[in-house]
Amino acid sequence: EMEEVALLGSYGEAEGPSSRKGQEEEEAGMRRAQVRVTGMTCSACTGAVEAALSARRGVRSAAVSLLQNRAHVVFDPALAKEEDIVEAIEDAGFEAEILPDSAVSQPKSQKALSGQFRIGGMTCAACVNSVEGILKKLPGVNRAVVALATSLGEVEYDPTAISKDEIVQAIEDAGFEAALVQSSEQDKALLGLIGLHTERDVNLLYDILRKTEGLRQFDVNSVRAEVEITFDPEVVGLRSVVDIIDMESSGRLKAHVQNPYVRSSSNDAQEASKMLHLLRSSLFLSIPVFFMRMVCPHISFINSFLLMHCGPFRIGDLLKWMLVSVVQFVVGKRFYVAAYRALRHGSTNMDVLVVLGTTATYVYSVCALLYGAFTGFHPPMYFETSAMIITFVLLGKYLEVLAKGRTSDAIKKLVELVPATAILLLKYKDGKYAGEKEIDALLIQPGDVLKVLPGSKIPADGIVTWGTSHVDESMVTGESASICKEVSSSVIGGTMNLNGILHIQAAKVGSGTVLSQIISLVETAQMSKAPIQKFADYVAGIFVPIVITLSLLTFCTWFVCGTLGAYPNSWVSETSNCFVFSLMFSISVVVIACPCALGLATPTAVMVATGVGANHGVLVKGGDALERAQNVNYIIFDKTGTLTQGKATVTTTKVFSGMDVGDFLTLVASAEASSEHPLAKAILDYAFHFHFFGKLPSSKDDVKKRKEDAFSQWLLEVADFSALPGKGVQCLINGKMILVSYVIQLFWIIFLNCLRKELLCLGNPII
Repeated sequence: EMEEVALLGSYGEAEGPSSRKGQEEEEAGMRRAQVRVTGMTCSACTGAVEAALSARRGVRSAAVSLLQNRAHVVFDPALAKEEDIVEAIEDAGFEAEILPDSAVSQPKSQKALSGQFRIGGMTCAACVNSVEGILKKLPGVNRAVVALATSLGEVEYDPTAISKDEIVQAIEDAGFEAALVQSSEQDKALLGLIGLHTERDVNLLYDILRKTEGLRQFDVNSVRAEVEITFDPEVVGLRSVVDIIDMESSGRLKAHVQNPYVRSSSNDAQEASKMLHLLRSSLFLSIPVFFMRMVCPHISFINSFLLMHCGPFRIGDLLKWMLVSVVQFVVGKRFYVAAYRALRHGSTNMDVLVVLGTTATYVYSVCALLYGAFTGFHPPMYFETSAMIITFVLLGKYLEVLAKGRTSDAIKKLVELVPATAILLLKYKDGKYAGEKEIDALLIQPGDVLKVLPGSKIPADGIVTWGTSHVDESMVTGESASICKEVSSSVIGGTMNLNGILHIQAAKVGSGTVLSQIISLVETAQMSKAPIQKFADYVAGIFVPIVITLSLLTFCTWFVCGTLGAYPNSWVSETSNCFVFSLMFSISVVVIACPCALGLATPTAVMVATGVGANHGVLVKGGDALERAQNVNYIIFDKTGTLTQGKATVTTTKVFSGMDVGDFLTLVASAEASSEHPLAKAILDYAFHFHFFGKLPSSKDDVKKRKEDAFSQWLLEVADFSALPGKGVQCLINGKMILVSYVIQLFWIIFLNCLRKELLCLGNPII
């Protein structure tokens, strides 16, 4: 079986010692206390509280959360008391209160949970650093990794110290959107509902859920037609909840488990659609402004109309002002909101640069418009610059969203390997067969007996309880040869059942299956940070302040040079001045210096590389492995069956008698034509190629038709065909016994047939 894969196992090695240290502290009898701290206003306050606590005798560690107004303290009860902790905080100038039932001794080991959260609103590496910093400071959070390319974050946390809802709240308090995608907990599920349209339907659903035993709590979202349930798996199963909703509503409400990956794809599509709408709106408003500035002055009658006055303003200037105002504050509202959130928490990102550049241009143009209206002297205006900057940035954002969606294609393809439905065999309590039922594959439970038809995929990891078949497991093992499966054989979910009906008993479902572990490994690899990316994130964190500083320096340099006459006056237009000339250079520095590529290049490269590798059966453990792969000179493969096309072919044919090779292949192909074994198809294709190579038309449709006609003409009539599982096939052709098998099996079949006197003499043709 495949080795268990931990969500955060491929990174965080550097944090291992600190984690072990925390466990040693707990084993030494340390105690933890949750303290509510009021009066903190900034990160400097949290630093002061942490310093005061750390200086107190007996306190081993202290973590303070500004967003939650809470301190998490680990202390030695023999050296410090709760009152000492409160006194230390109050001495630092803040109010403190021990939360009830928080100062309790911790057990020797607490099983950490892993949660995957979708985080919206991140635009660059600075946002990633901000979210990671906030998560790592939360009490009870062991590790946190955020990926900009997928807008996902994985958090390993202690459920006794912090809940998933508190993590979501912390992310939202930081100015971002957050939602739980999936968790390692097994008692929570998200159900989608069909038929939830009216308030009456919602009330009916509430009544059904309240009466369901084992259902601890539920949260109905009527807008999204979803319900999040928390249930006791020992009392009620997830499939039972779905069936209860269907039966109690008399079929009005249909519930199904929401696949987190499908929902993720839906969110990506919605984000792309929203960004495309903004881009279209911006283009629709910006193009007329651009034409009024660049094209219309060369068309006399249009230019004359635009120069006409409406009160103190020219019509052309008013139209530009109105159109650009919509672009600036309606279409560009998202930039202002994101910039405000970043500045509110003392960080900067790309949105700050966009807001600074476009707002400076817009404010100057409005001032120039008003100045020209009331003085008669019309300085140059740059409304089109502001509008086009926002348009181009939105274009980049839209392309970025599309790129993010494509980078997760590998995960989607892996998820699609599992069939959407499964055939459940129903049995009475005495074990007798009662019928079949098609169910959602996500509702399979351990112990279920499932029916797998030929040509369909196996829905879950399990054990064969009835039937014999061959299964293609190349997606996991890389071996092109199919594997024979019989009673007591183990099977892997997502692999293809080639021939024969199988009954399997599900052993592992959900995150316990081999395929889920592979998906988890690929996700972990895509979220892991290469060493070069960590450096890029550091640079991105200080990039925006440096750019703003350079922009101010540029403005001051050009303005001083212009004032001192360091450059010719011909460089400045007659309607402009030194201030406007310098301002344009300053705005150019702010707008052009966009840190998006800096924060997205490496994670996108890692995601694409790991995704392409997964599609070709190569699993990469992370960005660190990819970065070190450039030093690889030799690759050693330990399997002979992995470097293949995944399809069996005949290599050579030898006849040890006077029989013609063509006649020999005709007999073998005729016998194998009735078999569904992969080797039989390979022999049939080889024989057909031998007889008809170079005799087929080039058109694919004509080739298919000619091939079907040829099969009906050159294959011989077969009688008494029988397949011997694991041994070969036997049949009668023109009254002669034909046997096709491995050499060892062939002699065994001949021996049995001789005992049964089915062969008249040993001189009959044996193949």
